[in-house]
Amino acid sequence: MEGFRRRSPEEILRSISELKRGRLKVYVGPFSGSGKTYHMLHEGNALRKQGIDVVICAVSTMQRKETVDQIGCLERVPSLHWHADGVEKKDLNIETLLARNPEVVLVDGLAHRNRPEARFKTRLEDILHLLKHGISVITTMNVYELEGYSELAQRLTGIEAEETVPAGTLELADEIRLIDVTPESILSRLSEGVLETRNASLFKRDKLDKLRELALRLVAEGVNESLEKHREALGLLGPSGASERILVSTQYHWNGSIYIRRGQQIAKRLGGDMLIVTFVHPKKPMNKDQAAFKRSIVKLAEKLDAGFAELPFAHRRAIPKQLMDYALANKVTRIVLGHSKQTVWQEWWRGSVVHRLMKLTRHVDLFFMADSAGQKGERILPASIASKTDTNLYKRLSGTEVEEQINRIKRGTFKIYIGAAPGVGKTYTMLREGNILLKKGIQVVIGLLETHGRKETQDQIGEVSTLPRKVVHYQGARLEEMDTEAIIRLNPEVALIDELAHTNVPGSKNKKRYEDILEILEAGISVISTMNVQHVESLNDAVEQLTGVRVRETVPDHILRLADEVQLIDVAPNALRQRLREGKIYARNKVDQALNHFFKTGNLIALRELALREIADDVDERLEAREHRGSLRGPWRRQEFIFVCVTLSPRAESLIRRGFRIAHRLKAEWVVHYAVVQAELSEEQQKRVEMLKELTLRFGGRFELRHVDHPRQVAHKLLEEANRYKSTQLIIGRSHRKLWQRLRYGSTVKTILTIGRHMDVLVVSERNA
Repeated sequence: MEGFRRRSPEEILRSISELKRGRLKVYVGPFSGSGKTYHMLHEGNALRKQGIDVVICAVSTMQRKETVDQIGCLERVPSLHWHADGVEKKDLNIETLLARNPEVVLVDGLAHRNRPEARFKTRLEDILHLLKHGISVITTMNVYELEGYSELAQRLTGIEAEETVPAGTLELADEIRLIDVTPESILSRLSEGVLETRNASLFKRDKLDKLRELALRLVAEGVNESLEKHREALGLLGPSGASERILVSTQYHWNGSIYIRRGQQIAKRLGGDMLIVTFVHPKKPMNKDQAAFKRSIVKLAEKLDAGFAELPFAHRRAIPKQLMDYALANKVTRIVLGHSKQTVWQEWWRGSVVHRLMKLTRHVDLFFMADSAGQKGERILPASIASKTDTNLYKRLSGTEVEEQINRIKRGTFKIYIGAAPGVGKTYTMLREGNILLKKGIQVVIGLLETHGRKETQDQIGEVSTLPRKVVHYQGARLEEMDTEAIIRLNPEVALIDELAHTNVPGSKNKKRYEDILEILEAGISVISTMNVQHVESLNDAVEQLTGVRVRETVPDHILRLADEVQLIDVAPNALRQRLREGKIYARNKVDQALNHFFKTGNLIALRELALREIADDVDERLEAREHRGSLRGPWRRQEFIFVCVTLSPRAESLIRRGFRIAHRLKAEWVVHYAVVQAELSEEQQKRVEMLKELTLRFGGRFELRHVDHPRQVAHKLLEEANRYKSTQLIIGRSHRKLWQRLRYGSTVKTILTIGRHMDVLVVSERNA
């Protein structure tokens, strides 16, 4: 019936205006060199072949041959050149473009700012003026040039955008296209000299990864908004499932901040938004403690940029319906709340929010958070944190504490370059940084260097001087070791020391090289060192399991935590194998043996994943240590174990996939468990079990089957096994038993929620199309 409704005069005028307005298309990339201009010019040529009048103006090819070649026969309208701080700038020639009046203009740099005397201050205003005159525009921008994302990019990477566009700019576009590119591709093109950039600091692997993720999320958010509008037009309720949105239901209570912190951590790991909701009785005024907790929760919500709502309720039994309605209206995918603290009798008499919510939910997962305070005696009082910290500022330090603080101040800065395998470029990068520091006037020396005959590494020594090694005679052999005493006597500002995990010659003062480095650091000398991930002590068994190689030389984990900075040098396995074939890692006579043993593709992939996960854990710990002081960090645990409960129902595969995704995001171990009642399984059931086991193993999990004597024992058996693994999170699907089945056999989910309050429980809902 919508098509028969008479349009208002405003709607008619708006439609006429849109007919006359040009179209705006924006190519968005994560960083310079991703190929935005290339694709824009390619599309311009395609439009020209279709008979559309296309011109280019203020397009920057950066003299990249492949981009220059894409200009083809496109007509160029001369831009207006000017200089700022010695850098040449190009403005759009608006008057000439309007006189020329093409159908489409291709222009680079949406965030560009014009010369001071220009008619418009920014290129965005130029483009809007062209659109107003019926000229379509195709343009480009980087994700960190969008306000909001520019601040986030700077916070994550240290990159500061020279010019930005307002946050709502992309909403003006008729079409947005993301040009995605892998960091490996960019770094390869950079090393080949294909790319040239004024912002060399951008081209670091960690920054490229973060900017790429920002670009993906930026465009995904826009797509999600379009999806939600489409679903609303069709009258569809609830989340689409395309993105995650976490709703934390809490109270003005001492544990409210814990729930919010946990919800924020879940949202962060799932890449979603977070909302917070509380329920208050309109006729019951808050007491002093509740008012204090409210101020703390509101402040925390603002800090985390989370939505906050306070909903009135008349009766406890009305809360589940209100909570579910709010969740559906706000496209929530997961509700985070605490376990019920009521007894069975209290739940029957007063009503159970948890059980009622279980009946109402269809498209929303329920995450019941473990009551760690009840288990460990923790108590978080947000209102008193500031005063406690202030009091500590006036506390007199003991003599030992003063000495520790002085030693920490005097100690040199410690940086470690870590890689997945030999040959990734750790020593190369260490030497390059040493030369950079030297050019800045900092005294740098090489304390110990192992080039392994690699010319590229040898060439990076540059102007950095090398201290002679100390000669050590052992069992008739003439050996060389790092001269720790000579480094301390010379007292440079920075010492470059290779191979942190090296074992010294027997009889040396220190058994391990990292002990020598600790002495150097205590002398106030900064150290930059290198190591491979297989040398991390806690990963020794994992490395042996992955590669079949037991690494003898290890570095204690606390040495990595002692480092002020740990940076990963990452190289793709195929590229590393190619470098090995080219003789850039080992001598030619050792290449075949290395390729068929330690440098097998499977080993390199496994070690690379291990390195990425280890450094990601390190970054998470350091970020939490800097940003979440004291008890406000919440009870999130680094070591997680996920316990997935399945039956033979068609939903089992979905639960296994969900368990894998959660375990992967949490860097956790996981197991899939099936508790079967009957003594023997039919042939069909056995095939089904094998299918689920194969799926679990394919995802890297473990599958277990345990027998129970009666359906009512299933929940107890599952919790017994989960406790045996010291599981931190149990995942289970919603029950589909009918009333008579629940009365006869009991409810597995309800029983787990009643007696399993010591662990997190995720009840996964069904999300139909």
